[in-house]
Amino acid sequence: MDTTKHTINTLFAQLGLPNSDAEIDAFIASHAIEDTTLLQAAPFWDEAQQHFLAESLAEDGDWSEVIDELDVRLRQTY
Repeated sequence: MDTTKHTINTLFAQLGLPNSDAEIDAFIASHAIEDTTLLQAAPFWDEAQQHFLAESLAEDGDWSEVIDELDVRLRQTY
């Protein structure tokens, strides 16, 4: 059983992306999405990232809260 606390940094690591605070801020600043776009359907994710995000949200599991945080942050910059 995974007992790791999920944070925005661990989410970025899970997605295979650079995960320092500065790298996350830079990613978010350059990857805004419109209100009508589902997070997992954003054009900048690869297929594996889309699948992980969609599956995690559908399960409403451990990752959901931090994925929701990312979703909000990406929409605030649009």
